[in-house]
Amino acid sequence: MTIAFENRNYAFAGAFVDELARNGLRHVCICPGSRSSPLALSFGRRPSIKTWMHLDERSASFFALGMARVLREPVAVLCSSGTAAANFHPAVAEAHNDCVPLLVLTADRPPEAVGWGSLQTMEQDGMYGRHVKWSVTLPPPEAAPSLVAYVRAIAGRAWATATAPPTGPVHVNFPFREPLEPVAVSGDFLSDGAAVVEAWHGRERQAPYLAALPIERRLGHDVLRRLASDLSKVERGLIVCGPQYDDAFPDAVVALAKRLGYPIVADVLSQVRCGFHDCNLVLDAYDAFVRDAGVMASLSPQVILRFGAVPVSKPFTQYLERHPSVRHILVDGGPGWRDPSFLTAEVVQADATLFCRDLADALPNALKESPWVGRWLSLNRPAREVIAVQLESLDTMFEGRVFWELARLMPDDAILFAGNSMPLRDLDSFYPSANRRVLFLANRGVSGIDGVVSSALGAAAASGKHVVLVIGDISFYHDMNGLLAAKARNLNATIIVVNNDGGGIFSFLPQAGFPDLFEHFFGTPHGLTFKAAAELYGLGYARVQDWDAFRQAVGSSLKKEGVTIVELPCIDRTANVVLHRQVWQAVGAALNAPRRA
Repeated sequence: MTIAFENRNYAFAGAFVDELARNGLRHVCICPGSRSSPLALSFGRRPSIKTWMHLDERSASFFALGMARVLREPVAVLCSSGTAAANFHPAVAEAHNDCVPLLVLTADRPPEAVGWGSLQTMEQDGMYGRHVKWSVTLPPPEAAPSLVAYVRAIAGRAWATATAPPTGPVHVNFPFREPLEPVAVSGDFLSDGAAVVEAWHGRERQAPYLAALPIERRLGHDVLRRLASDLSKVERGLIVCGPQYDDAFPDAVVALAKRLGYPIVADVLSQVRCGFHDCNLVLDAYDAFVRDAGVMASLSPQVILRFGAVPVSKPFTQYLERHPSVRHILVDGGPGWRDPSFLTAEVVQADATLFCRDLADALPNALKESPWVGRWLSLNRPAREVIAVQLESLDTMFEGRVFWELARLMPDDAILFAGNSMPLRDLDSFYPSANRRVLFLANRGVSGIDGVVSSALGAAAASGKHVVLVIGDISFYHDMNGLLAAKARNLNATIIVVNNDGGGIFSFLPQAGFPDLFEHFFGTPHGLTFKAAAELYGLGYARVQDWDAFRQAVGSSLKKEGVTIVELPCIDRTANVVLHRQVWQAVGAALNAPRRA
């Protein structure tokens, strides 16, 4: 490939982009700006890299996050200098905590402009702190063979660092002096132009720098044999699966559960709850039945084998906290030790899928089904049945019923994205296990409500599938800018806005007990409906008042191209709390009835 570069900025930026392309970069999200021109135009010159233009930096970064999460490969995001780069920070933090590989590229003013009042200038060196795996500020570009080699090495190292387990974001900061446009500059290549060209094209004939190779993080045979021996002697074990995105994990953990004879607590984001794998040992209603004090006291484990971050269910976390003295083993390939309750005595930093396979192979023959497993399953089945009866009997627009309805509407191989706060909790509580493949996604790294629309649309762009997003009204308001990507890129999505006129989750918290202050500081009613937002971006819209209309609107949107906003004006937030508690009480009453008889 013949490369043309007009000046030192374009030689420098072009070498960086070329090396990323050779390592495998396929997507970059770009925000308009002058200072980033050398990089933006260099990306535009690479036909192998698809460019996604965004007008808003926060939306762009969350869109890239959604793409990278689905593709499980690095996606680059580029912006100009100043506060543009600061707007990337929420998505960078989410990527760090949830192990999503992002290449965060920021343009900057040259060193002599920083700290002297130059416009659109702030301290960008290391601006994302510990939220990135690696951060580097490059020197201002020069047309020198050594710097061409250096910037290629930086690109290769950035790629390798982002993709090495645990995957995560990397920040590269580029200070550019003018001219920023692709014009020839007299003197840039007078003395060593031939050497620069040779550095360019000679490098093209070689392998990419530091191309990341898969790293199989697995335990040694001695450790595996010890664990296998220990666990094979323990009857009352429990496997707990937090968020996972490896397609092979469900089959691997189910096979391990069969060998151990342990039930599986499957957080909805674990991807274990639904699929074509064997779900006989999968628990999907634990959030309901562990709320009952009697039930919780009757389930005393000997060992907890947990994979990844903690499940979203607070009642289940409280169940774990009731048993601090049992053996807690955490298998986690993510950043740090994700053990907020400080229960774990053994942390295994390994790939979860490989761990399950290797441990299953080291175990003796499968254990017979024990009374322990039978007890969990005998609680899970009736709890799920009671939940279904309760939800079907509620004609009101109850938030908890949304996901129960969606479980019957989602097509196979679909993507369901849940907003944070109440939508994700309701998804975990009310979406039943099923032999249907559904990819469940959410921004659970730092659990923010910003950027959710953009992340869901990024998932739609990366997968080419129809994505269903369920989001609260406040979170939707936060990221209405993200809707522009839906219009500009002809994406397919159904956005279900659960509109309870404020922050619904706060009504479940103790602050709700102070009504004279609650609405102003926590409830935050806004009085908005979102039909005008759909019209502004040229999207479909339906406002539904009952469940028949909901099923019709969602079903219709799933069959057509484009984006449709389905708005549910739900019952007031106080009544929503009451109905949630009625469901839990019904489950508790049903499970305790045999003991009272």
